[in-house]
Amino acid sequence: MAPPLTVAVIGAGVAGLATARALKVEGHRVIVYEKSNRLGGTWVYNPRVESDPLSLDPNREIVHSSLYQSLCTNLPRQLMGFSDYPFNTRKYGDLRTFPGHEEVLEFLNEFASEFGLVELIRFETEVVRVDRADLRSDKWVVESRSGKSTELGSEEVFDAVVVCNGHHTQPRVADFPGMEKWPGKQLHSHNYRVPEPFQDQAIIVVVIGDGLSAKDISLEISKVAKEVHLSSRSPNIKISKLEYGDNMWQHSEIDHVDENGEVAFKDGASIHADTILHCTGFKYDFPFLKTEGIVAVDDNRVGPLYKHIFPPELAPSLSFVGLTYFPAPHVFLKIDLQAKWIAHVLSGKASLPSEEEMLADVQEYYQTMAEKGIPKHHTHSLHYEFEFSDWLAAQVGLGVDEQARLMHRSYYKFVSDNGFWRSREWQPGYVLQEEEL
Repeated sequence: MAPPLTVAVIGAGVAGLATARALKVEGHRVIVYEKSNRLGGTWVYNPRVESDPLSLDPNREIVHSSLYQSLCTNLPRQLMGFSDYPFNTRKYGDLRTFPGHEEVLEFLNEFASEFGLVELIRFETEVVRVDRADLRSDKWVVESRSGKSTELGSEEVFDAVVVCNGHHTQPRVADFPGMEKWPGKQLHSHNYRVPEPFQDQAIIVVVIGDGLSAKDISLEISKVAKEVHLSSRSPNIKISKLEYGDNMWQHSEIDHVDENGEVAFKDGASIHADTILHCTGFKYDFPFLKTEGIVAVDDNRVGPLYKHIFPPELAPSLSFVGLTYFPAPHVFLKIDLQAKWIAHVLSGKASLPSEEEMLADVQEYYQTMAEKGIPKHHTHSLHYEFEFSDWLAAQVGLGVDEQARLMHRSYYKFVSDNGFWRSREWQPGYVLQEEEL
């Protein structure tokens, strides 16, 4: 066993809390840096939005959370929770299968309280620089400042740093001809909170994106606006009226917009719109991290990272938790397993391959993506169901959770059979055929 280390965890959201707990269990000394005055990260609802609706102005005051008021989880509570701390009870009074963000935040507060994590968090403390103490050392200097001070902050030295700052704060914005001169309003979903600003029977809205948030927000806006038109760059999309909305249409990718307010789609249709809402995802951003280019973000690929977690040249003293995302199931569980693996590696219970072997694994993964035609910006989207979770579980001595696997298959069969928007009353016993068990 390696001696206990002093570890800095950046962020007190789901990833930061899971990491702090895993490190604490292994006996490491942990300090969690949290810029805001509350734990929960992206699950803390903030009614404020940024002054720049598209979040392109570098001088704007940044709002961390992207939650809209009505948001609920896109996985049932039975598939939320950590490996040994489930989220399958309704102790907070919310009877929905898909809990709202308020209940998720309450769950995280309870998790932090039960495992003594709150006292590890330095609230209202922003990390402004993470840099190696020197090129011959594995130690890291973390510079931080408290409150809203603009003065240089204090510096502390750590044996390891785990980056858990989330990736739902810096928007990615669509780009199409005529965008800068289009006269209507444009905003990113990061700055959407409630549908009331669209409450005008004359307003026509174009929503760019075909992810869950695009569908969720467009359906909500359709209740108050005149028309909602979804635009997707998927090659199989054709113009059609959507069955789950009387005033909603699906279109292909935007071809161009003009100074008269017209939006022309590549399917040949065009409309005069008032608002374009970009539901186009987010960018990974680590403005505080200084690695001399060893770790870089290229078209939303953070790398090179072994298993999306360890940069081979800097492992194990630097790691990332929570970069992987949908469509992989069990988001909290994957974060939990990543945190446990890092804690085991730092304790000496688990070992990493050599730097050369890790780099070779990363390059093989990139090559597989290229052969399958997966764009670089989807590097951290796991296009396989349980392989990654099973691998992580094996690293920390946990077995495969067959019950969770069956529940996952049951849920996604329910979605396939019934449509995501028609019902939210899935039960774990939803019918699975014998060959699917």
